Amino acid sequence: MSSAAMHIARTGLDAQDMRMRVISNNLANVNTTGFKKDRASFATLAYQTVTAAGAQSTAESKYATGLNLGTGVKIQGTARIDTAGSMQTTGNSLDLALDGEGYFQVQMPGGTTGYTRAGNFSRSAEGLLVTSDGYQVQPGITVPQGATGITIGTDGTVSATIAGQTEPQSLGQIQVATFPNAAGLQSKGDNYLVETAASGAANVGVAGQDGRGNVRQGELEASNVNTVEELVDMIECQRAYEVNSKMISASDDMLKYVNQNI
Repeated sequence: MSSAAMHIARTGLDAQDMRMRVISNNLANVNTTGFKKDRASFATLAYQTVTAAGAQSTAESKYATGLNLGTGVKIQGTARIDTAGSMQTTGNSLDLALDGEGYFQVQMPGGTTGYTRAGNFSRSAEGLLVTSDGYQVQPGITVPQGATGITIGTDGTVSATIAGQTEPQSLGQIQVATFPNAAGLQSKGDNYLVETAASGAANVGVAGQDGRGNVRQGELEASNVNTVEELVDMIECQRAYEVNSKMISASDDMLKYVNQNI
C-alpha cells in the first residue's frame, strides 16, 4: 500500500509542477498586450476496482458500496480564459483594441493566417499596416506616402487625408474573426493563435456585427492576468506540492518500519 501511495503522490508532484508552470507563464505575461491567461485543468487517473458495488457479499445480499482506489492525478489540459483586459489609451493612431469578441487577422510566414488580440500595429516602409514582427494585417491596408490624419472607425474602416485632397480617402477595412470555440485556438507564441479542428473555421466579418467587438483606435488591450489571483494560486500550488512531498516521505517511513520490524 505504501508503494502505491508513493506512486500516487508522485503524480501529484508532477501535476502541481505543471500547474506552477502555467501560473508562472501567466505572471511572466502580466504586461503582454492582449495576453489571455491559462488555467490548468486536472483529471483523475484510472481507478482500481477492488470490490464492485452491487456484487454479491453473501448468497442473499449485495454490497451497497464498492471499494475503488484511485491511482493519482494528471493535467488534463490548459484552458485559455478569454475575459477582456483593461483598455489602455496610447494616443497612437495605429494602436487598435477590440472591445468585445474577435481577433485581428495577420498573414504569417508560409501563408498561414494568425489571429491576435494585440493591435499594436505600425506602418512598413511600403506603407503596409503590419504587426511589430512585420506580419501584414489582413485584409491588406496600404497607407500612401504623405497621408495624414489616419482614422480607423469602430467598424474597422480605415481612412486618411491625402495631400492635395480635401476629403478623407478610404483605404480599406480591417475585418474581425470569431470562432465557434475560441478556446480551441492553438497558441503559437508572439501573441499569435492559429485555427485548429477544435476551434472551428473562422467567421470573418465587419467589426461590431454578429457578436464581433468594435475597433477602438488609439487604445491597446492589456493582459487579463490578475497578479493577486495568480499569487494566491501560486501559494496554493506550492502547499499542494509540499503535501504530496510529505506523503512520499511518510510512505517511505512506513516501508522502512516494515522492513526493520517484520
